[in-house]
Amino acid sequence: MKLNLCFSTCPNDTFMFDAMVNGRIETHGFDFDIHLADIDELNRLAIEGIPDITKISFNAFARVSDSYQLLSAGSALGSGVGPLLVSRRLIYPDEIKHTKIAIPGLETTANMLFSIAFSDAINKIVYLFSDIEDAILSNEVDAGLIIHENRFTYESKGLKKVLDLGEFWENLTHLPIPLGGIAIRRSLPEAVKLKVNKIMRSSVEHAFAFPKQSYHYVRKYAQSMDEDVMYKHIQLYVNQYSVDLGEKGRNAITQLYERTYELNIIPKPNNDFFINF
Repeated sequence: MKLNLCFSTCPNDTFMFDAMVNGRIETHGFDFDIHLADIDELNRLAIEGIPDITKISFNAFARVSDSYQLLSAGSALGSGVGPLLVSRRLIYPDEIKHTKIAIPGLETTANMLFSIAFSDAINKIVYLFSDIEDAILSNEVDAGLIIHENRFTYESKGLKKVLDLGEFWENLTHLPIPLGGIAIRRSLPEAVKLKVNKIMRSSVEHAFAFPKQSYHYVRKYAQSMDEDVMYKHIQLYVNQYSVDLGEKGRNAITQLYERTYELNIIPKPNNDFFINF
């Protein structure tokens, strides 16, 4: 059976998917047609209903939960991994609503968390996540939400942290920060969804067991990234929640949706948005 599979070029995704797409584990007769893109494009593709399986921001997933469900494997949650609001200068919280903010996409979880913290901030401009630091430095915007490897580079460019939105979430809920997960088409047979989840979990477990095997695949899509940053990125975003969400991971995602729905940030997600076991 052939399924189209979309994920990002970020090291955490290429690390997790390497075994699955490069023949290192059993794929139980499934053949995957691969498409790699940045998270904003992945979100838009899911909203258009194109992929069978895709990495997706939890923000965007709330908008497609009638068409997709979440696997229990492959997610990015954790502690100390949230997006950062950064600027060239000190910005006080009461200034944020008047501040021009660069964001990595309207449907990103970064924007979702920012909207919980600053629901009255509306002056947002979408940039490719890797361009946000430069947008701040060139004074195109006053501040920006940075994600992925940029959290390791912003200080060296002279930028200052205004707020750690992951820390904000953890203080608010005492739960891990939900960033993104793996969505699968709801209309696929239940047996297919369960097998894909098993393959995804095996791929993550294989990556942990044999981390050096994925090096060339990860490096292929992270060519401009310092190797130390590349591995810090993986260590930060790939953890036990990537193997299986577990009760705590599911609770974190559910709370994220409950809080953002109450604030009218997202539409109400379909109730059974996790695949059934």
